Amino acid sequence: MGMSWGYSEGTRNDKQSVAVIRKALELGVDFFDTANVYGDGHNEQLLGSALGAHSDRIVLAAKLGLVVDDLKTRAMHTDGSPKNVRASAEASLRRLGADHVELLYLHRVDKNTPLLETWGPCGSLSKKAKRDISDYQK
Repeated sequence: MGMSWGYSEGTRNDKQSVAVIRKALELGVDFFDTANVYGDGHNEQLLGSALGAHSDRIVLAAKLGLVVDDLKTRAMHTDGSPKNVRASAEASLRRLGADHVELLYLHRVDKNTPLLETWGPCGSLSKKAKRDISDYQK
């Protein structure tokens, strides 16, 4: 999040951020967690750009359920509707340059949408992870 939003976006340096992510990969980091609201999609694009062809050796997590109303003021609202869940997940995958994520979860619960309605589309959007859980255990 800090590479895209929340702490001094005016001084962010995408080239340096990509270098940091790639160095993390080189050092063995294999779990990356992002959200559609971090820079209104910027963080997912940044992460997708940095990870590139390495996506087969990492675990990706993406949060959804928050919608940016105004990027400048950081105004947001929750939306756990099936339509938004589906659209947010598909947009995240496009920005990440991925065909799946291992973990898709809510950033915030939408109190106006029953959780069963929110999670319904998540099941249909889920794809079997490319690896078994034992592949992640060291």
